[in-house]
This record gives sequence, structure tokens and C-alpha cells, in this order.
Amino acid sequence: MTGEERLWLSRAWLLGACLIIFICVVNVLTIQHDAPDLGLLRPAIWEVSSALVTLLIFSIPAAMAFWMVRVRPRWWIALPAHLAAVFAYSVLHVAGFIALRELSYVVILDSHYRFGPLATEFPYEFRKDMMAYGLASIIYWLAMQRGGYRPPMAESAPPAVFDIQDGARLIRVPVAEITAVRSAGNYVEFILADGRRPLTRSSLGAALESLAHHGFVRTHKSWIVNKARVTGLKPEGSGDYAVEMGELEAPLSRRFPDALAALRG
Repeated sequence: MTGEERLWLSRAWLLGACLIIFICVVNVLTIQHDAPDLGLLRPAIWEVSSALVTLLIFSIPAAMAFWMVRVRPRWWIALPAHLAAVFAYSVLHVAGFIALRELSYVVILDSHYRFGPLATEFPYEFRKDMMAYGLASIIYWLAMQRGGYRPPMAESAPPAVFDIQDGARLIRVPVAEITAVRSAGNYVEFILADGRRPLTRSSLGAALESLAHHGFVRTHKSWIVNKARVTGLKPEGSGDYAVEMGELEAPLSRRFPDALAALRG
């Protein structure tokens, strides 16, 4: 996590804390107004215990927002993950405030706290926790976006190169700069884009074996061409073609139909 992300997540937590404190005060005042017989202490215990636990478990929606931004899961993965997270959030919230309220009742009021039937009270609390979890997740997600995280860009692969042994001299050229390869007796001639034509002692078949996976195709018993360099196909009659590569032309024999299909494709 970057420092910028930590800063914005801290701000999101502070915003959530302010909202919780505000809601806590409003709820206490509302209960005091609607049921003055309860006094101020009991509503304060209820709301403060709930607020304290909520502040502690705010790390759950924060972690889920971090996961959503960094991993970017598909919806069929994210949905069950969020359902499991909100259930855990609600269970921890309810269990936590029950424990705090029981402790507060014993220490402060010398009595016991009664939560009520779990079958009816937990669904009620769960509905509220779903809304709180959703709001917190949105706040944290926005904070992560503001934090400036961007998925790392894949590093581009370096251009492929090919070594041509021209006598005692080694010439290393980018594969993309090889326009065509032509048989020249016991040698092959590499025709480069810059006009050079180095020779190396090899068979045309061996040259094709080294260059085929780079997009080179054999168009004639004496020629191999780079598909990326082809600019046109000119019919020569009887099923033969001339392969145009700028100013250079290479023959395409009808005996190499796969080459014709590859160049057209």
C-alpha cells in the first residue's frame, strides 16, 4: 500500500468515525425524547457500545475495498465475498456490543443486559449492518480511487533480434528489419530494410526454422518473406504471384498455397 493510499484510507476512517458519533448522539437524544423513563445512561450505553465495535470492525469493509481496487475480481467472485464479509461484520458487531453492554450493565447499573430473542433481533441488526457495511465500502472505495492507485502496466517485451554470421562478422538485427531471405547456393542472403544484404552459410530451410515463429513464410523454393513487410500481392498468371515489399519483389509459387493463405490472412 502506498503512502497516498494510507492517507486517504485514514481520512475515510475519520469520516466514518464522525458519521458514527453523529448518529450515536442523534439516537441517544431520540430515545431520550421518545422514552424519557429510560433515562440517559441506558441509551448512552447502547449507542456507545455499538459505535465502539463499529469503529473496530471498520477494517472489514476497508479490506474489501482494497481487494476490489487492487484485484478487480469478477462479479461472481466479488458478490459471494461481500456477502460473507457483511455476515462476518454483522456477527462481530452484534457479539461485540452485547459483550460491552453486559459488562457495562454489571459494572455501572448492577444488573444484566437482555438482548432479546436472537431469531428476531439478529435479522433486525443485520439489515442495519448491511447498510452500514455498504456505505463504509463505498467510502473506502472512493478513498482508494482518490489515493491514485493504478494497476501496474505490463512491461513491453524487447524487440526480437536475429544474429547473422556474415563471414567472421556477427550482425545483430531486429527481426522486424529483415524483409526477406533468399537462397544463394550454399548461402542465404538476408535482405534488410536498410538495404544491406549480408550472407551466411546456411540452408534456406534452417533459416526458415529459426524465423517461422516470427511471422516468416516460404513463398518459393528460394525465398522466405516477412509477412509484416508485405505491402501487396500482384498476380503473375497460372496461380503465381509477386510479393511486393516496398521496392522489393519476391516470387510466390502456386506450389506454396499455405503461404498465399497466410499472406492474404
